[in-house]
Parts: sequence; C-alpha cells; structure tokens
Amino acid sequence: MKIPQFVLASASPARKKLLATVGIKPTICASDFDESQITITQPEELVNTLAKCKAETVVSRFPSCLIMGCDSVLAIDGNIYGKPANAQEAIARWQFMQGNFGDLYTGHVLIDTTKNQTLVKCQVTRVYFAEMSDRAIQAYVATGEPLQCAGAFALEGFGSLFVEKIEGCHSNVIGLSLPLLRQMIGELGYEVTDFWG
Repeated sequence: MKIPQFVLASASPARKKLLATVGIKPTICASDFDESQITITQPEELVNTLAKCKAETVVSRFPSCLIMGCDSVLAIDGNIYGKPANAQEAIARWQFMQGNFGDLYTGHVLIDTTKNQTLVKCQVTRVYFAEMSDRAIQAYVATGEPLQCAGAFALEGFGSLFVEKIEGCHSNVIGLSLPLLRQMIGELGYEVTDFWG
C-alpha cells in the first residue's frame, strides 16, 4: 500500500511541532480560509466545520495525500472564545478566565484523497485557570503570546504557568490531539508509524 503525503492545512507552529515530536514531518499548506463567514454558535459544530473548510480549501493542490485540518476554540459558560483581537481584549479575557475553567474544543479533519474518505472528530479538554493578579495578567499579555492563541493562552509557553490543571488530552490544548490523530489514521487503514520519516 502506497502511503500518501501528509499535509497540514495550517500555519500553526504549535501543530507542526506536535507532529514533528511524534515523527511526522508534514507538508505545510496554510488554508487562509476566511473564518468570519462561519457563524455557528455551538463549539463542537463550529470547530468541526472550520477544520473541514480549512482542509477542503487545500485539497485541489495535492492529488494524492492525507490532509489534516484543525481548529480550536475555548468555551466558558457557553460562550466561545477564539484568538483575542488585541491586548485590551486579552486582558479582559484573562480577568474573566482567572480562577475559572473552560473547555477547549479542537476539531480534527482528515481527508484521504487516495481513498476519497473524510473523517471529522472533535476532542474536548477541560482547562482550569489559576487565580492571577492584574499585574500578572498584564505581564502575560505583554509577552504577545495570548494574541496568537485560541483562548488567549499557550499551554506550551508562558501560559503553562497559569493553568492549574487539565482534564483530558494534553496535546489537544496545544493544537491537536495526538491520540485522536492515531485513532483517525487507523480508521483510514494506516498505522501512524507509516508517516514517520
């Protein structure tokens, strides 16, 4: 069986690094999909739809491949939070998040163009945030890191200092669930080890 090329339809350095950590060196092809055209308010449906749109946007560029699309949002009390628009929004978000918890949803889509198959799955991880002073919040936002991340924090960066605990998949919070990826690759008839190299 010929193993297709693995393509990541994302410019996310965190997702690329996660894949590299487990031996997968994807071809990077950012979808540049306009997320503002999707107005779904249910977090699982939203991330699954966005992940699928991102993957489908790059399908035509790769005739024989396995394309992965992902999207993440944080939901707190039923409200969805993506990347903050600016530092003021990030500060306000952290003032609300500190001492609270949220659910990090990541939609995962794999399109196997050689088999004409598409898998769509969502992973949810609960994240508990530390209580923080306004000074600590302002210092964290000043690093710029929260402006690059869904939920205004990066578990693999400075943000790890302000996460008390997580319930569920750790890598999901960083950008994609490695256990879920392994399962999805298996469902398509491959071994995850086929993509090492």
